[in-house]
Amino acid sequence: MDAALCGGRPCVRGMRIRVSDVIDLLAAGLTPAQVVEELPDLEPDDVRACLVFASRRLNHPTLVA
Repeated sequence: MDAALCGGRPCVRGMRIRVSDVIDLLAAGLTPAQVVEELPDLEPDDVRACLVFASRRLNHPTLVA
């Protein structure tokens, strides 16, 4: 995450492709290969990294005071 890139939202390898963009395409039914076709700057490992990032973000406990 970089405050100067995509408003500080998580991006893939410093590119202007947000993790949420990749997750949205997968949620819309695209396969990882189709996501790479749609966003040709990505590599298959980038798609997997987005899934791992999202999974870890969701599994991270949040303390509520």
